[in-house]
Amino acid sequence: MDPTRPQAGRGPWVRVLVAIAVLLVISPARAQQVVHDSSSTGTSSCLRTRGILTAGGLTVTLIALDQAWYAQYDRGPLQSFDDSGEWLQMDKMGHLFSAYTLGSWGHALMRDCGASPSASRWIGGSLGLAFLTGVEVLDGTSTGWGFSWSDMAANVLGTGLFIGQDAAWGEQRIVMKFSARHTEYAALRPDLLGSGPLERILKDYNGQTIWLSFGLDRFLPQVGFPPWLGFAVGYGAEGMVTAEPPLGDAEAAAHYRQFYFAPDIDLTRLPVRSKLLRTALFVLNGVKFPLPGVEFTSTGDVRFLPVAF
Repeated sequence: MDPTRPQAGRGPWVRVLVAIAVLLVISPARAQQVVHDSSSTGTSSCLRTRGILTAGGLTVTLIALDQAWYAQYDRGPLQSFDDSGEWLQMDKMGHLFSAYTLGSWGHALMRDCGASPSASRWIGGSLGLAFLTGVEVLDGTSTGWGFSWSDMAANVLGTGLFIGQDAAWGEQRIVMKFSARHTEYAALRPDLLGSGPLERILKDYNGQTIWLSFGLDRFLPQVGFPPWLGFAVGYGAEGMVTAEPPLGDAEAAAHYRQFYFAPDIDLTRLPVRSKLLRTALFVLNGVKFPLPGVEFTSTGDVRFLPVAF
């Protein structure tokens, strides 16, 4: 670990800024409701309007991020660095989730305008990859960090998960989700892991979990599961108060990985008639529904969780 490089976790803040920008665009859209005006004029007008709003929102987000964070550090030529071993890869999981989620929102925006399935898939589904590539360029020109190829690999994988499923099945049978909770580690490094309630949720990797939620009726149709019932597999990590554990320190042994298994609910498959409510459920579906589960750790511990979140 380079001691001269700032470790403050700007990754979670990127996700929040992105969510705000895109939600401002997607909120008036009737997610999962295809426009019934089949005229090419209506479709083109809708796509043009939403394309301008989306591009503008994400551009403003990048500018705000640049001024709020990167302007504090010196700039230089594009450089790369290897952070693949940091935070037990929880930051990479965040990139996966961000790329996948933004791709799903971009797809919904285009499909709602009546765009073709192919255009919605490839253009809308690549929204997260396009935006996060811009973030990596900002990283690469900041002397505090650098362009991370492992971040880019995670961005591509998250985008590929969405596009691949849409191409193969025309739907998302595996959905990426996020959950977070407060941990005691933030009090040890409030400058790095957050001091307030919201900061701790966003910056403390110890309390974050990234999930893959599988639609049971899509994979086991013969059983007759309800369409909204899913089964989720989660990944987290704990014991981290620095990006990497100091070599030879007892703290190094305290870093451990967590694997979760729990039922889940796909909010987009609930029988809801209200278009506004369906839009809200579409956005909220990126959060794991709190239900009982089981945790396995890399240290060999197993425990039942009344609420896996």
